[in-house]
Amino acid sequence: MDRSESFENLICWQKAQESKKRLRKAVLPQLPTSERFDLHSQILTAARSSTATIAEGWGRFHYLDSNRFYYNSRGSLAELLDHVLEAKDQNYLSDELYMDLRIQILEAIKVLNGFIFYLKREYLKSLNKS
Repeated sequence: MDRSESFENLICWQKAQESKKRLRKAVLPQLPTSERFDLHSQILTAARSSTATIAEGWGRFHYLDSNRFYYNSRGSLAELLDHVLEAKDQNYLSDELYMDLRIQILEAIKVLNGFIFYLKREYLKSLNKS
């Protein structure tokens, strides 16, 4: 399985972290104060969840237990994409910023999917050796 010294070394965590930082810097300040407890809060919660659940999954012992958290992180990243689309639809974001964020979030999902499939292959290999 994954032998990283820390979840911080996982590329999937790094991609989610980059998205989280970008959302904090480029999106949250653009939201109106009327969205402070709605869209702002939802974006921040989903962004935090996307990295935190990867970290929690990394800390689990068994593939099946870990993978549940990686799937949850993928869900949080998809939720972020929906929130960014909502922000664009409400004219809080430019089309250009929306497209950049969309690409970045989809890249994070793609890398996370790759990690999930890698772990599954490694787990199946370990079963065949037994």
